Amino acid sequence: MASSDGALVLFSGGQDSTVCLAWALERFGRVETVGFDYGQRHGVELKVRPRIRKRLASLCAPWRERLGDDHVVRVGALAEISDTALTRKVAIEIAASGLPTTFVPGRNLVFLSFAGALAYRRGVKHLVAGMCETDFSGYPDCRDDTIKAMQVALTLGLDRRLVIHTPLMWIDKAGTFALAHALGGKKLIELVIAETHTCYLGDRRHRHAWGFGCGACPACRLRAEGFARWKAAS
Repeated sequence: MASSDGALVLFSGGQDSTVCLAWALERFGRVETVGFDYGQRHGVELKVRPRIRKRLASLCAPWRERLGDDHVVRVGALAEISDTALTRKVAIEIAASGLPTTFVPGRNLVFLSFAGALAYRRGVKHLVAGMCETDFSGYPDCRDDTIKAMQVALTLGLDRRLVIHTPLMWIDKAGTFALAHALGGKKLIELVIAETHTCYLGDRRHRHAWGFGCGACPACRLRAEGFARWKAAS
């Protein structure tokens, strides 16, 4: 039985957030989504979001009934102060800091802050997000400690209890495919492959067994390797 509580899912249009949305639709009576336009190089992810929501709703009658409003928040200032491979046409490599140049400093902190403010206005207690420590490229704002700290900060700053759920925190991409299959079977796997977007370069021209993408960027490699491991184990 799904909880009668409402949830707000940070939904980018990627594989991880799509699986998190399905996870939330199984557990909460009302589920809204929020996406962020921050001038990302792979802005095509924003274009696939409506199709994914529509197809998810068609998979299951309870999901269709529970899926609520979508919101898109524009935070272009994040790109203006960032010099990264996700906001500029620069090489994807390891920077002097030891982190990949795809790391956008403060991105998840900004996203969670805006999501918390939106949840407050919408009367929602639960936030659901796709951060994980297994396939996170070392991003410090994907760590469990960071998310727990943000939960405390939002609860104190808003003077209202907020709970941040990260169902993918301790699983890898193979586990994410397995979770998708457990939630929605073959149809959800097909949706993830056909509609979601993960490629950092925004490539929707090349279709692979695991989905669309350039096949060479770190996001594509993680997804391809995870799909191969999941297929081998299933």
